Amino acid sequence: MSILSAESLKKIDREVAKYPADQKQSAVMAALVIAQDEKGWLATETMDAVAGVLGMAPVAVYEVATFYNMYNLKPTGKYKLTICTCLPCGLQGSLEAADHLKAKLGVDFNETTPDGRFTLKEGECMGACAMSPVILVNNKAMHDYMSKDRIDALLKELK
Repeated sequence: MSILSAESLKKIDREVAKYPADQKQSAVMAALVIAQDEKGWLATETMDAVAGVLGMAPVAVYEVATFYNMYNLKPTGKYKLTICTCLPCGLQGSLEAADHLKAKLGVDFNETTPDGRFTLKEGECMGACAMSPVILVNNKAMHDYMSKDRIDALLKELK
């Protein structure tokens, strides 16, 4: 019996169906997202379950999960805020925006607020340099042109 719900397994099956039958492993990234959405983060046993569903060696799943920063390998706050700090975005104000977020939340990168509400992450290119600063919420919702006022409004909305 899998530690993943029947609903998540059904979603993974839909992703697997997009590939040739002998290439189920091609759905690994989508399967990890589905598992993370259900569990909140990717514990070893969750990644092992994904490996089992896809017929992959667990280490191959770990390699994917550790390579991409969209996967949470430890529990995060209810809202994971990822801000791009690459050079182009940094030149357009993302470093100042990151400092503002750190001050407002009272945490540094890779830390979670004491109330468990926010985890702050530093991200790599999100492909939206022209709209910097950019903040990604829970890997799902991108917020652009994030001035201090817009950051404050976002934090208020998420509280």
